[in-house]
Amino acid sequence: MNDIRRTILWVVFGFSMVLLWDQWQVYNGKPATFFPQSHKTTATAPAAPGSAPVVPAPSATAAANAPATGPGAPGAPPAAVPAAQREQFTVTTDLLRLTFDTQGGSLVRTEFPKVAADSSAGKHGTSTFTLLQENADRVYVAESGLVGGDFPNHTTVMTPSGDRALKDGAGEINVRFESPEKGGVKLVKTYTVKRGAYDIGVRHEVVNAGGAPVSPQLYLQIVRDGKALPGGSSFYSTFTGPAVYTDESKYHKIKFEDVDKNKVDLQKESSGGYVAMVQHYFASAWILPEGIKRELFVRTVPNTEAPALGPNLYAVGMITHLDAVAAGASKAVDAKFFAGPQDEKMLERVAPGLDLVKDYGWLTILAKPLYWLLDRIHTVLGNWGWSIMALVLLIKVAFYWLQAKGYESMAKMKAINPRVQALRERYKDNPQQMQQEMMRIYREEKVNPIGGCLPIMIQIPVFIALYWVLLSTVEMRNAPWIGWIHDLAAPDPYFILPAVMTLTTMLQTALNPAPPDPVQAKMMWIMPLAFSVMFFFFPSGLVLYWITNNVLSIAQQWLINWRMGVPPQFNLPKFGGS
Repeated sequence: MNDIRRTILWVVFGFSMVLLWDQWQVYNGKPATFFPQSHKTTATAPAAPGSAPVVPAPSATAAANAPATGPGAPGAPPAAVPAAQREQFTVTTDLLRLTFDTQGGSLVRTEFPKVAADSSAGKHGTSTFTLLQENADRVYVAESGLVGGDFPNHTTVMTPSGDRALKDGAGEINVRFESPEKGGVKLVKTYTVKRGAYDIGVRHEVVNAGGAPVSPQLYLQIVRDGKALPGGSSFYSTFTGPAVYTDESKYHKIKFEDVDKNKVDLQKESSGGYVAMVQHYFASAWILPEGIKRELFVRTVPNTEAPALGPNLYAVGMITHLDAVAAGASKAVDAKFFAGPQDEKMLERVAPGLDLVKDYGWLTILAKPLYWLLDRIHTVLGNWGWSIMALVLLIKVAFYWLQAKGYESMAKMKAINPRVQALRERYKDNPQQMQQEMMRIYREEKVNPIGGCLPIMIQIPVFIALYWVLLSTVEMRNAPWIGWIHDLAAPDPYFILPAVMTLTTMLQTALNPAPPDPVQAKMMWIMPLAFSVMFFFFPSGLVLYWITNNVLSIAQQWLINWRMGVPPQFNLPKFGGS
């Protein structure tokens, strides 16, 4: 039964690894390897061919499948103003440096002066992080405009006005873009950027300068390429792509390949929520006020301007209807655009459900309380590294008695292991008799051969959730711990922490009772060692968490063995033969 217990434990461990790998693949926007999910096919908004990103089709039911309008679309008029008149308009606040394109008044670049360019730069980085940008290496922009007629859209060149920098003592800055009259309509966009904020107020004012009522529709969209982000790891992965949140269906991630294949399971209509583009640590989102009905879309946009980024760009957005605007009248729609780090507390303040862009996957119900506790600890200790260690300690204390039962069972198994080995040798030609004798020993010694499995299984979801908390938390980025660790979100530059983790893993394995089966005994060493190799390329914060867990587990196991009178024994690997 000892080898049965070990087999069950390895089966549980192996199945957990299978589930983790599948969730890892799905989280990264790739199909699940072992348990593929089916997707309901829903047609995305059609995109017309053209030389530039085109505007979405009107959202009216009758026009749902109509060709998109815009430059290059069949039968569409050329842009009203030559491209040569375009210019860029840059605005600076304490947290944002925004670059607008006068063509459409679109936001084409967002820099964060207080965030280093990449996590490996740490506190010594000199350049700032850029999220939205438009160049040969990256296309990622926020656009808006009108559809439903020959109205101003994001291809219409507009006239800018307003200050370019937030003045000392001022709480906000306003930037205005006014389009020329087109189809009897003017569109005025006003961006309001506040001090200390990553979210931007955007008012779209539709002015009817014609002689008849008009009923345009307002679209808001984020367009980006599907190119993988630089600096990723082959050993862990995070999601990059569009996401949609509605009051009805909640949070829904969409893989780029599903958009390419026109396989998007998307709720089309909603009266609340947002559309977003998500990547590791950062996100952007268009947000309309609750109660405004909107139709959602995800689509591909032909890419002819940056061939290195692939044949398609990807757009996620929403279209809302405006009531008829009488001649000489105007109507305004207030929206909000967010571009910034995935600071969970800040996201909760910006919009309901926006904190879900910091995606913990299927363990959100456990991960959010763990993050809350980690944040509370950090307010006391002021160091994220020590906070990680303190959180692991609290979790170990909470599970002490449960885990103690498992260790007690393992200690009893270690104590009777010589008798079990002798039985296996004596009855190696009579398996039935051997099993009967083993059961007799277990009854006499009151040992449950699978008594150590349940405590481990209960704790696995908690520690997986903590793993995702540490991997997803932007506060770890550029956060120092001690000495040579300047960034808990980057791998240890000298591999000291991974080496310590490997040693503690080997020590913990040596303290466990050796399985009677030689093959299982070898696997008991091979799998932890292979797992340790992966951690040489993991963020330092994750490795620190695992070291702390190992050390506390070793101390607890040693203490329980001492209390039960089991002398310390080290089961060293034997790879010389079977």
